[in-house]
Amino acid sequence: MTSIEAVETPPGKIKRSLFYDATPLLDDPAALRARAEQDGYLFFKHFLPTEPLLELRRQMLEICAERGWLAKGHDLMDGVIDVDALNQVPEDEMRTDVGVSHEAHIAVQKLELFHTIPHHPKLLSLYRDLFGKEPLPHARHIVRMITPHRCIFPTPPHQDHIYIQGTSQTWTCWFPLGHCPREMGSLTVLRGSHRNGVVAVKPAKGAGGFASLLCPNEIDWVEGDFELGDILTFPSYTVHRALRSQHRERIRLSCDIRFQPVDKEIHENSLKPHGAYAWEDLYAGWKNPAIQYYWKKHELRMASWDETMLWQKDRIC
Repeated sequence: MTSIEAVETPPGKIKRSLFYDATPLLDDPAALRARAEQDGYLFFKHFLPTEPLLELRRQMLEICAERGWLAKGHDLMDGVIDVDALNQVPEDEMRTDVGVSHEAHIAVQKLELFHTIPHHPKLLSLYRDLFGKEPLPHARHIVRMITPHRCIFPTPPHQDHIYIQGTSQTWTCWFPLGHCPREMGSLTVLRGSHRNGVVAVKPAKGAGGFASLLCPNEIDWVEGDFELGDILTFPSYTVHRALRSQHRERIRLSCDIRFQPVDKEIHENSLKPHGAYAWEDLYAGWKNPAIQYYWKKHELRMASWDETMLWQKDRIC
């Protein structure tokens, strides 16, 4: 079974191709927007500086090491998991959408650097060009620490919009904290799927708990090997999923951060931490007040929550 087949797919032959590197378009916002409209994603090589990403990786792996989850005899930065030790964590103590325990996830959410990187000037400039107006980073930053714990499954095909809501102009930015070739479980995107609006879903294992219902002709998946500093970004209607990691003993660290035009509607959940945590607890000990409660300086348009998005169980192809 190939990694593409590891998650249920509709009948038909899967078309696999590599991401188009949009780096040459960075100085041409109109061409950048046209490419995004054509494909439903943008991929950039060596976009972010590697130093803060490596430091964040180190901090996250130290959290794992403190809990005895890393295999002895390996360099910390290799992220080699002691599978037996990790599987001692009961399933009800795991954040199955993240890959580690609730307690370890809280420790990561308290890392100031984790919340600093989304405000990097290069990211803000990119989304300013894409939106043609000032961008707002969502406060709810998501970390994935995908481990071989027995209760962890690859993220199924899905659209981010049903979990974010607010404006459909929200974009996700995904990047790994370390080299992440396809066999490590990087993301793959269904090209052009952003033009279909919100599609029906069904229950599924993996982060989010739902999978998009795909039609037999939706087979045009794009993927790629990520180096440290590469980013993938796409609008909230784009269907995407994780490939299954072929390296059971390795942890895959990555970040999901989201941006939208500041003048568009936003749901209050996007201004809360990714978990039942209080900002004042996460902010304890931070040095930079500029990234704390930064959204409060804006007069934001708040959106209501539409629960019916998860009720759609049928799709006409």
